[in-house]
Amino acid sequence: MTKKVLMVVTNHTTITDDHKTGLWLEEFAVPYLVFKEKGYEVKVTSISGGEVALDPNSIDEKSPDWTEAEEVLKDTAKLSKEDAEGFDAIFLPGGHGTMFDFPDNETLLYVLQQFAEQGNIIGSVCHGPAGLVNVTYKDGTPLVQGKRVSAFTDAEEKEMQLDQHMPFLLETKLREKGAVFEAAKNWTDHSVRDGNLVTGQNPQSSKSTAEKVVDALED
Repeated sequence: MTKKVLMVVTNHTTITDDHKTGLWLEEFAVPYLVFKEKGYEVKVTSISGGEVALDPNSIDEKSPDWTEAEEVLKDTAKLSKEDAEGFDAIFLPGGHGTMFDFPDNETLLYVLQQFAEQGNIIGSVCHGPAGLVNVTYKDGTPLVQGKRVSAFTDAEEKEMQLDQHMPFLLETKLREKGAVFEAAKNWTDHSVRDGNLVTGQNPQSSKSTAEKVVDALED
């Protein structure tokens, strides 16, 4: 049976009037291609649907190999509650946009809760774990409570000088929700798997995070 992976990306495009954001391309393209190379069926959705804006800074570093992945972003399906069924894994790439449209999105929270309750694989990288901070099991227990996780660190956010513009600091918020947060040095590849939950620290962790999702799916 072919494994099916649901990817959910941000549609949010601004941090401040003079600072544009969006999806961080590498964090989508690299995992997307890892999953496709494994022969998985991948459905790409976004919070609002339609064309997905990329963080301008992420386009500067793009690889020519990512063209196939970029094409998919020109017209994405809008995430719906029906997406809670029929997938083996979900993956949330980052980009600062996720800090604004992931945490309180009712559809995303519902889909993630179903994945958690069903014991499906949940993967996420960099700012993507912003989508996990408000997810609970049906009994109200936070998804990340007691779990080893990583994500974009407070130190990395401060180094980018964007900490004052964020609705919250991701590492701090995950710790508040009871996560056992694991950080490596800024901008180094660091990903963590705790059972069915896989998280990565930053763009540099995109490939290793996706590979850990594959490992979890193949177990």
